[in-house]
Amino acid sequence: MTDLGPLIPRNRAVHPPAYTPDYKTSVARSPTLPLLSLESGPSEETGPMFGHGMFGALDNNLILNWTKGAAPAIGERILVFGHVLDERGKPVPETLVEIWQANAGGRYRHKKDGYLAPLDPNFGGCGRALTDENGYYEFLTIRPGAYPWPNRGNDWRPMHIHLSVYGHSFGQRLITQLYFEGDPLIDLCPIANTVKDRGDLDRLVAPLDMSMARPLDFLAYRFDIVLRGRRQTMFENRLEGL
Repeated sequence: MTDLGPLIPRNRAVHPPAYTPDYKTSVARSPTLPLLSLESGPSEETGPMFGHGMFGALDNNLILNWTKGAAPAIGERILVFGHVLDERGKPVPETLVEIWQANAGGRYRHKKDGYLAPLDPNFGGCGRALTDENGYYEFLTIRPGAYPWPNRGNDWRPMHIHLSVYGHSFGQRLITQLYFEGDPLIDLCPIANTVKDRGDLDRLVAPLDMSMARPLDFLAYRFDIVLRGRRQTMFENRLEGL
């Protein structure tokens, strides 16, 4: 690989602390001993790889992909789009982007989701896309609903979409959440507020983009994803990738 200069170091100050008492489950899950850096194996260093026939025409259309186009999902139609870029603003092509989310009522299609909101029989809640040569991706979906969660007395998750972005191996994976501009629950959410700097939290909020909205059809929200890049840097006692 051509040497393009040193990798810009990650800023660890922007990462939420593992132990955040207001986020109840972090208390039991946060580490109590120093972390260990383990050697990677083939499962972390290879993939993801897909054949040409494994992506379907509706994979990035969550409104239709659960029923294979037979019936549309219920709710407010939105387009979520953006670019995947490296730390220098260059596009990252052919990168797998996956999303999953609750339906318009705030319920996931998952056997352990017991929220009272009904399931939408026409909505599966997940999709995937490969970025194009310009690092561009898009998903047509339903705006997810807010939902309560058993944290404190009356905590609600803001409307959000989970995103997963892969690099060139399974060990190079970023998982994040997209929030929506103007949602008042963002300021009240213990999970969102583990991000202490408001500017860092705002980077997880997708702004409304009327230039990409389609009249009488859907609104659009832009969410660009910036990665550290594929080049390597030293992390503790071993090389680290993405």
